[in-house]
Order: sequence, then C-alpha cells, then structure tokens
Amino acid sequence: MMRMFAGWKAVGLAAALLATCGAFGQSPAPLPAENVIHVEIGGLRNDKGQMLCALFSSADAFPTKADKAVARLTAKIAERQAVCDFTGVAIGTYAVSVVHDENSNGKLDRNFIGMPREGVGASNDAKGHMGPPKFSAASFQYHGGRLDLKIHVNYL
Repeated sequence: MMRMFAGWKAVGLAAALLATCGAFGQSPAPLPAENVIHVEIGGLRNDKGQMLCALFSSADAFPTKADKAVARLTAKIAERQAVCDFTGVAIGTYAVSVVHDENSNGKLDRNFIGMPREGVGASNDAKGHMGPPKFSAASFQYHGGRLDLKIHVNYL
C-alpha cells in the first residue's frame, strides 16, 4: 500500500510542477538542436548514379582522399539534385567535397591525364586552378547547430 501512495505522490508533484510552469507563462526548456551540416547539391546534368559527399577537417587529404575525411555519405539523386546531412559534427573548421558518381562505382573516374570524367564540387563553390581546389578556399567555420550549404557541381 505504501508503494502505491509513493507513486501517486510523484505523479502529483509532476502535475504541480507543470501547472506552475503554465501559471508563470514558462515552458519547459527546449531540447538542444542537433549539430548538422546540411548540404544541398545542384547543377547535376542527370539523375544517374549517386552523390558521394565527404567532410574534411584539414587540408591533408582534401579533396582527393575521401577515406581520410571525418565523415562520408552517399546520397540519392532526384530531379538533378541531392542532399547530404552530416550529423553529430563537432565545432571546427571544415570543407566539403562532392562527386557525381554517375556509374555508381564509388569513386571519381578520371581520364588518361587525370581530369575528372564525372562532376565535382566543393563548399564555397571553390574551384581549383590546374588541379583540385585548396582547403583554404573551400573551408568554413562551423559553430554548432544547423548550417546550410549549397554546392554546384561542375563538369570539366
């Protein structure tokens, strides 16, 4: 009998707290927003294949070595657009690279002199000169919460 009384006491206390918050015009504190970098990718020439997205935190491997990225995603393409959401991202400096993997082989295809045969892009719409873009041109500061980026794919 005492257990039942203790349970009802807890329910009553919770109801009193909710009523008090309502009486003073206060609402419970909102849950913190998830840290996410939301990347919208446009400029695709068709809906074939998939998008490969990579999030880098340093210039060491950007943008050519996706296996060294802090996060990698694959996204579906619809209406010549794609979206990649990097979640759980820590505050810091980052750059994003994207590849329109038209044949879905999981890598950027190149011609005999090393030029991309598939579409590529980077954050800040950074472009390279006689090679891929530099991390410094594509990098951005991430302060937490939600950050929306847009990247336009280029075909060389």
